[in-house]
Amino acid sequence: MEFLKIILIILLVYFGIKFLAKLLGPYIFKFIMKKAGKQFEKQFSQFQQPTRPKKEGEITIDKVPKNKRSAKNDVGEYVEYEEVKE
Repeated sequence: MEFLKIILIILLVYFGIKFLAKLLGPYIFKFIMKKAGKQFEKQFSQFQQPTRPKKEGEITIDKVPKNKRSAKNDVGEYVEYEEVKE
């Protein structure tokens, strides 16, 4: 009798959680999406706003540094080989 009671309690808890998840799932998902959207907007707005406001008529020139990449032709040692046929 105890075994059936335990099984019944486990099934009731399982189906109760399943029912609540189905009922509250969309609201939880919507809450998480709103929170992620706000976080995204917060990060995106940091890139949009300049660090200091510019005065009217002020000119700024941003220079991109030239990368001095040296092409390395030294990719390894070349080894000749011959195919051996049996």
